[in-house]
Amino acid sequence: MAARVASAAANRHHPGMTDAAQAFATHVAATRFHHLPAAVVERAKVFLLDTLGVGIAGSTAQGAAETLVAARQWGAGAQASVLGGSARLPAAQAVLVNAFQIHCQEYDCLHEGAVLHALATLLPVLLAEAQRRPISGPALLTALAVGVDVSCGLGLAAKQGMRFFRPATSGGFGAVAGLASLRGYSAAQTLAAFGLHYGQVSGTMQAHVEGSPVLPLQVGVNARAAWQACDLAEAGLPGLAEVFEGRFGYLPLYEAEWDLAPILAGLGRRWLVAELSHKPFPSGRATHGGVEGVMALRAAHGFHAEEVAEVVVQGPPLILRLVNRPLPAAPSANWARLCMPFVLAKLLQHGVVDLAQFRGAALVDPVTHALAGRIRMVDDGNPDPNALAPQRVQVRLRDGRVLEHAMAEMLAAPTRPLDEARHLAKFQRCLEFAAQPAPWHGGLVQAVADIEAATDVGAALLGG
Repeated sequence: MAARVASAAANRHHPGMTDAAQAFATHVAATRFHHLPAAVVERAKVFLLDTLGVGIAGSTAQGAAETLVAARQWGAGAQASVLGGSARLPAAQAVLVNAFQIHCQEYDCLHEGAVLHALATLLPVLLAEAQRRPISGPALLTALAVGVDVSCGLGLAAKQGMRFFRPATSGGFGAVAGLASLRGYSAAQTLAAFGLHYGQVSGTMQAHVEGSPVLPLQVGVNARAAWQACDLAEAGLPGLAEVFEGRFGYLPLYEAEWDLAPILAGLGRRWLVAELSHKPFPSGRATHGGVEGVMALRAAHGFHAEEVAEVVVQGPPLILRLVNRPLPAAPSANWARLCMPFVLAKLLQHGVVDLAQFRGAALVDPVTHALAGRIRMVDDGNPDPNALAPQRVQVRLRDGRVLEHAMAEMLAAPTRPLDEARHLAKFQRCLEFAAQPAPWHGGLVQAVADIEAATDVGAALLGG
């Protein structure tokens, strides 16, 4: 709390400007590709490919068709492509639809400490810009890096659990940063865009509680707002000045308790895109410890679903808050992805957790629902409101055996990265769910691998 009060006091001494807003804007304006270490570039490429894949798969997910139908009514134009199909829309509308598709299946990468899916808001605005004019691969990767620094930096600064849906709220500021980088904005222009974006920020956790498609829609709305904010700043409209730490600024209003000092001190040295985690399974990240634990125990002991009497997942309060929910008779896909009993029941039933299990008749399968009744969660009392680990999984078998698996960090966290084979297998599986498979999809793996040499990433990644 002391850090928050100190920041507020600093604002009073410097009216019209905040240290945080200026520091972020300067970082965005000053960063060039040669500042990025090689290891950071490689991780950025990994998550670029991964995000393209989940966005393509999202084109056939629940809510995607309706979102596209609505977006077609909001203006004529064919400036930018919608992932996974042949549709083209005005740029701002394509940004919204693509952001929805990226996040709508809970399969997109995230920063665990920030509890934030940074690329869901960020990549759609960069792709839309890359279809307005030629953008080089190095410029795209630089924009990815600074965008993640801003959005995840705001998330990491938070010192209490989420009050609002951070992938939408903080994520939108990251999208502003990335687009400002691509457009070559000065620090002053970037600052104005932050201020114009703040007037549009939204994102309620009620959508998460209800398992509603409003959750990914909020990501889309904030991505579109970022595009609009940059256009307005470029046109010369002034924005709010005390964006992050003002009396009613983003951090006091949305996060309440924060400490930005270590984040700002690390700008240009700590690259947060290298700290992102894969999502190896198409469900809420908070379910992944349970999935990994059951998979590990089944591999070691070879039990079948009918042998299981009970599964208990013990972990921090955050995972219970996010995925400890009852399973209704006819859950929506969004609800099921965020329901630990449903996800682990599918795993016990089929041995895998797959995109197809959250669609159609699979949602009401009576075998799944019966198995879900054997799964429960326990709070381990962890005092960190943003912690997703450690976790412990216990499987009690009908013959009396009790099996346990503990993990300090989940699979695909930065210290346990997903290997290349699994990364590429996930991407290829995502392509199978495209609404309209395109010839250029098959070349995306190589296009991303060679992205540093690209002079027109719109053509390389979107077929033109």
